[in-house]
Amino acid sequence: MKKEFVKGMRHGVPIMLGYLSVSFGFGVLCIQQNLSILAAVGISVTNLTSAGQVAGVGVIAAGGSLIEMILCQLVINLRYSLMSLSLSQKLDPSFNLMHRLFVGYGITDEIFAVASSQTEPLKPSYMYGLILTPFLGWSTGTLLGAIAGDIMPASVTAALALMLYGMFIAIIIPPAKKNHKVLVVILIAAALSVIMHYLLPMISGGFAIIIAAVISSVIGALIFPVSEQERGEAAE
Repeated sequence: MKKEFVKGMRHGVPIMLGYLSVSFGFGVLCIQQNLSILAAVGISVTNLTSAGQVAGVGVIAAGGSLIEMILCQLVINLRYSLMSLSLSQKLDPSFNLMHRLFVGYGITDEIFAVASSQTEPLKPSYMYGLILTPFLGWSTGTLLGAIAGDIMPASVTAALALMLYGMFIAIIIPPAKKNHKVLVVILIAAALSVIMHYLLPMISGGFAIIIAAVISSVIGALIFPVSEQERGEAAE
């Protein structure tokens, strides 16, 4: 058990280092939106999702309702449920319900990718180790960013906040270059966001994110339906 835990922690170190720098920008962003250091860290500790956290802070800053926040997080983070379902096929028999609930909390894109690449069944101790180091990196980065944002001049923190935009660009550019279908969906979502911002200002920021994400996803699904061959490749 200890060996598997240490192995998981070792595999999580590269993710931790990446999260440390990105979450620093999130911590700065929280301070810019007049959230406290404690609130910034609390968000990162309870919600291990970069896109969801940034969107959530945007809803808070815009004075959005609780319903907007729930819908926003549901739309953005729905993919983690699908990742968890996929990983459930690789779990060791020792995974009981309690282990599944705890591990489900820590599933992110990067953790899912590393866990999926393992050839042996995933044991609870391995998954806990794999989640722990990225969790520490994300939480620590948020804390450092929030502290820096609280003491640094506004001009400096504004520049540091650009790290988050760089993160999102890094997320969407590779798949967009690889698959034109992804690029089309991204462009549709961006266009809808611009239209709502300038032509429909009565729509709050939270609902704008939800509407753009849902409509672009539906249009993408209608224009580019998944073929039987792609279904077979995904299953493999």
